[in-house]
Amino acid sequence: MTQHEAETEIRALIDSWTDAVRRHDYAGVLARHDRNIVMFDVPPPFQSRGLDEYRKTWDLFFRYHKPSHAFDIEEIAITAGNDVAFAVAVMRCGPPDAAFQFRLTIGLRRIDGEWRIMHEHHSVPAGE
Repeated sequence: MTQHEAETEIRALIDSWTDAVRRHDYAGVLARHDRNIVMFDVPPPFQSRGLDEYRKTWDLFFRYHKPSHAFDIEEIAITAGNDVAFAVAVMRCGPPDAAFQFRLTIGLRRIDGEWRIMHEHHSVPAGE
C-alpha cells in the first residue's frame, strides 16, 4: 500500500466517523475504534480506557449536540506509514450561531489489513 492510499483510507475512516457523530449513530462512532482505545477528552473523564468507557463519553456529548449541529473537519493532516498513522485536525462543533473549534488527534494502527483507531485526543486551548 502506498502512503497516498493509506492516507485516503484514513480520511475516509475519519469522514465516516464524523458523519456517524453528526447522526448520533453509536455503532458508526465505534465501528473503527480498537477495543483497547485510550481517549483524552475535554470534559471529564480526563481519560477513558476501552471501548465501553469510550462509548459512555458520547452519552454526555449527545445530550447537548443535536443531529443538525456541526461536527465538521476544518483542517486535517494525515501522516501514514505501513502500519501506524496519525491525523491532526481542527474541528468545528455545535449549532451555527455558537459553533466552537477544538483540536483532534487520532492515532491508528493497521491490524489484519484494517486501520483501527487506538488513541483519540480532543482538546481546546487553555484559558488564561
